[in-house]
Amino acid sequence: MTNNDHSPTTNDTDTKSKKERASFLTRELKRHNELYYQKDSPEIEDSEYDQLLREYELLVREHPEWRTEDSPDEMVGAAPVGADLPQITRTEPMLSLDKALNESEILDFSGRLEKGLGFKPKSYYTMPKFDGLAVELYYKNRTLSLAATRGDGRQGENITANALTIKDIPTKLASASPAEEVVVRGEVFMDKADFARLNYAREAQGLPLFANPRNAAAGSLRQLNPDITSERNLKFFAYGLARPEVTGAETYDLAMAALKQWGFKVENSSFSGSRSSMAQVIEIFQSLSEERDNLPFEVDGMVITLNDLTKWSRLGTTARAPRWAVAAKFPARLAETKVLAINIQVGRFGSLTPVAIMSPVQIGGATISQASLHNEDDVARKDVRVGDWVLLKRAGDIIPDIVRVIAEKRSPGLLPFKFPTECPVCGSPAKRREGDAIRKCGNYFCPAKVQARLTHFVSQNALDIDGFGEKLAETLLSEKLVKIPTDIFRLTLDNLKHLPRMGQKSSEKLIAAINRARTAELWRFINGLSVPLVGETVSRLLAKHYKSLPELIKEFKKEEPQSISTIGEETVKNLKAFFNDPCTQDFIDDLLGLNIVQPQAQEDAVPDNPLKGQKFVFTGKLNSMTRQEAKRKIEALGAEFQTAISSTTNYLVTNEESGRSKKLLKAQADGTTIINEEDFLKMEKEALNGLGQMAVRDIFQLLVKS
Repeated sequence: MTNNDHSPTTNDTDTKSKKERASFLTRELKRHNELYYQKDSPEIEDSEYDQLLREYELLVREHPEWRTEDSPDEMVGAAPVGADLPQITRTEPMLSLDKALNESEILDFSGRLEKGLGFKPKSYYTMPKFDGLAVELYYKNRTLSLAATRGDGRQGENITANALTIKDIPTKLASASPAEEVVVRGEVFMDKADFARLNYAREAQGLPLFANPRNAAAGSLRQLNPDITSERNLKFFAYGLARPEVTGAETYDLAMAALKQWGFKVENSSFSGSRSSMAQVIEIFQSLSEERDNLPFEVDGMVITLNDLTKWSRLGTTARAPRWAVAAKFPARLAETKVLAINIQVGRFGSLTPVAIMSPVQIGGATISQASLHNEDDVARKDVRVGDWVLLKRAGDIIPDIVRVIAEKRSPGLLPFKFPTECPVCGSPAKRREGDAIRKCGNYFCPAKVQARLTHFVSQNALDIDGFGEKLAETLLSEKLVKIPTDIFRLTLDNLKHLPRMGQKSSEKLIAAINRARTAELWRFINGLSVPLVGETVSRLLAKHYKSLPELIKEFKKEEPQSISTIGEETVKNLKAFFNDPCTQDFIDDLLGLNIVQPQAQEDAVPDNPLKGQKFVFTGKLNSMTRQEAKRKIEALGAEFQTAISSTTNYLVTNEESGRSKKLLKAQADGTTIINEEDFLKMEKEALNGLGQMAVRDIFQLLVKS
């Protein structure tokens, strides 16, 4: 029988469908590349992108004729756009890495190496794959001359001024290299603790949140003002060189040792180093996957590299990646859950923030039941509706974030979320300025804003009043014992002891803490004012410049306040508006009427002692004092109380001898001195006894021996 109707066969239809899919993937992967590399605002997870790319690779492997000039599997990042930062063009491309999405693909990589070399590799080098921004550093005669982003491999952005603000990037190599010119490659990143602090500050100021530490690092590094980059506390790890042979080393591990000798920070945990077999590599990969939460920075996989540098040239590269290395990616840590409600929270600056309330779900060991939807545009873009099933992640393993709606699970009849145009607390108009992503309640006396300002006024980063939290603020306002923040200084024992969860003893402690706050440092009062864009950093700058509250207020009541080079125009505008706003006058006048005595700046007021300038972190349970009391002891000695282990930390105080504390693991990895509470109290006593001429480490050794 002959087929005369010329209808397409099943194979023809299937081929056409695949070709259309390849064309769609080409456009879609290019779009996601631009969102990730150019705008620092990805719409999908890395794991979802990797799956789309892998699907495209399989299609064009079957039909090479479908490849385009800008084939996604040959793209390296994305070319810089706009003229904000100067662009550079490389003579040698800075390539990306191919990916292995499971252990089977890691073994495939090993097989390709063996085939290309003609023998089984003797060793590999493994290293966590940092989730940051890849950069190149150009050194001439040991001195940093240029820093640039990867861009599309050929073209990148000149970020030299910003790179110079990163403490981990040496401006001069510590020791001479065999070559006059050296190009070092590495990753700029933001650790998890700094990411959480940055987003907390941005949320408090009504600014959009960064989706993850990678976006925060990229956005910080691309600032036009290096002062902003400097404030973000970015970190840098060197992971290689454009030409590793300049080190004189024949293996990758020795090249990394040379980088360390030159003054670079390199990742030195047990996950980095040479491995004698692929079995050992996979064992390390599994261990890193399990322990990634305990690392202080975000990682999304492990880089596996042939350790023998002399064989790299034999293997060569593809258009986008070297053949001698691969990025082994972790499985996605996502969860599906149902949106039960979308509530609107009102912050101290009036920002209306939508929060999704969801069925509780476990991600990375934490139970998640809420996730911020950030702002009106985020809700519209993701089209999250009450009753939707959504894909949830923890950004930076810290902040819950809705990745996308699972469209195929949407029930019929679910209505789009309608963002309110009135404040849900006080009913005042909620307006959105042109170019602003946030809709705000304009009523200064909105109860939600009043409570948030009071809570901030007594918080750790303002007056730091121990025992005064959000619940007490709510109670004092509802009982009409407080109307403006300064009313706390008029509270009495009789006011407090009959309140829920207070009593005589708690009330006495709180009154004592409030009285201590009368002599808090000036910057704490400035930060407690709740002026938009005036956080701890700006408050400290203002306190150094003006010395007293009356002086500060007088200056910003002027038509043209004196400019301070380190404070932006928008911040000055906000300060001027705050001090001239009729709504704030009762608060300002009351603050001045308290006759607050501002102590001398702490670093000047504290006499020399062995602990002055030292940096301490506390973790775990303390037996003889609260965490706030420990903080006060530290600050009284002119030392610094840190909340997270960093390269500058001198001591970790803990009563744990072992365990899985992240701070303890980080301190052990960094070589930070670990002491217990008893040791700390001995050190404090010795310092107060005036042993100023002895070095801190000598004192510590003396204490340990005794």
